[in-house]
Amino acid sequence: MQCIIFSEEYCQPEKLFPFSLTRRVHNTRIGILTIREKWERLLQLPSFEKWEGDYKDDSRTIRIEPGIEAGHYLLIHSNILPNPELVAVVKTLAPGEFLTHDNYGPIALHFTENEVHGLHQIRVKSTRQYSGAILTIRYPWDIFQLNDQAIRQDFELLRAGRTSAPIPASNQVIGEGDIFLEEGANVECSIINASNGPVYLGSNTLVMEGSLIRGPFALCEGAVVKMGTRIYGATTIGPHCIAGGEIKNSVMMGYSNKAHDGYLGDAVIGEWCNLGAGTSASNIKNNAGKVTVYNPSSEGNKAEVGIKCGLLMGDYSRCAINTSFNTGSVVGVCSSVFGDGLLPKYIPNFSWGAEGIRKYDFERAQRDIRNWKSLKQMDMTQKEEQILKFIFDNY
Repeated sequence: MQCIIFSEEYCQPEKLFPFSLTRRVHNTRIGILTIREKWERLLQLPSFEKWEGDYKDDSRTIRIEPGIEAGHYLLIHSNILPNPELVAVVKTLAPGEFLTHDNYGPIALHFTENEVHGLHQIRVKSTRQYSGAILTIRYPWDIFQLNDQAIRQDFELLRAGRTSAPIPASNQVIGEGDIFLEEGANVECSIINASNGPVYLGSNTLVMEGSLIRGPFALCEGAVVKMGTRIYGATTIGPHCIAGGEIKNSVMMGYSNKAHDGYLGDAVIGEWCNLGAGTSASNIKNNAGKVTVYNPSSEGNKAEVGIKCGLLMGDYSRCAINTSFNTGSVVGVCSSVFGDGLLPKYIPNFSWGAEGIRKYDFERAQRDIRNWKSLKQMDMTQKEEQILKFIFDNY
């Protein structure tokens, strides 16, 4: 096998709004790693993505057509989370053999140049059913609802055959055997409880003194937990994020900040977001009834989530200090959110304020993103600009 090619053909990425506007589904972080990173590690293969002919195609895109380089390829459907049992079966697929699941549909196809007879046309010789346990993400709330299982799977993958860096003696630790520190992780004078799930601290992370952490918990590379933070499982703080206040069962995908007091629970925060000091998001209705959220692919643009759902915030969005988000709020891509009282449950892409009346000027939005990225010593790429301009013009 020479590489993985991810496909969104059966994933219906529009259901993962707003996170799928700015990324392919396999670049979603759930657990400790992105779906792409999970497959790459388990198969020990580089990965690319199938050319879709849209605004998200980039240098890692492959056109599957006659004349494709000779060799063996694995076409993987982007919303499938791998596990060792599933990967063991995938490795045994013969050229032209298609692996499917009764409940979740297509999983993987092994093909060579000999099975390709047109653009994205691959001859399937046989089909095999997989009946084992499987995790898939179809909607954004799946990310926090499945994060507990995903952290546990990634934890076992990342620590296999390895030894944790030592845990400094200044910490109070419960369940040390399920705590793993990468080299460069720094944690002092904190309480870490891994009795209900593992705790993973990535390289060059910092947990400041007085923090209270219960697993399952993942702190990814370069991320920071500020003094006195209270974190409940199952929570992921993505690469180079800053976390503070009270957080429960949430995923911050990367480069985002919730640096101050305020509550975030049963939530997903995209990349390059910032929650102002004192911001809180309700995750349960006063009547403890079912939560409905905005979802453009669902009937009536609404979907029922369950009893708990907090904030779903797309990439590059920010909110002012003391912002109060309603239960099951959805914020689109690149919005600057401010306003009095509880805000609308849906705030569109490129909103300026909370009512969606004024649109964020694109040039100003670019300037502000650059300002935020410079705080982490990064800059906008040309591809980011192209993606955001397409969203600005078309969504």
